[in-house]
Amino acid sequence: MKTLLQLEELALLLFGFMIYLDLNYPIWWFFVLLLAPDIGMLGYLFNNRIGAWSYTIFHHRGIAIALYISGMFFSNGGGLQLAGIIIFCHIAMDRALGYGLKYEKGFKYTHLGNVGKANG
Repeated sequence: MKTLLQLEELALLLFGFMIYLDLNYPIWWFFVLLLAPDIGMLGYLFNNRIGAWSYTIFHHRGIAIALYISGMFFSNGGGLQLAGIIIFCHIAMDRALGYGLKYEKGFKYTHLGNVGKANG
């Protein structure tokens, strides 16, 4: 089942990349911006609670889709669409690699299980 879910996330990443190509931004921007949503990890500099909250905000598909759709309705919403699709693709990449939304217990505790060597 885990492999099937990872393949599904890879398909979502490819789907998002195809949408990105339709936005007419340079292709290299995609690869540069793909890691930008990890800025949400900076919340862990304060504590686990703020870290989990800020990480989740930058890794929530609903927010990514809302940004993209909002951009469709504004005359100059290309930046919103770009942000939405980058977040969408980043989430798919993270989930394919086993990184999920964080619990307040700590960075390695996710909704997909624990991350790291001490996976337990």
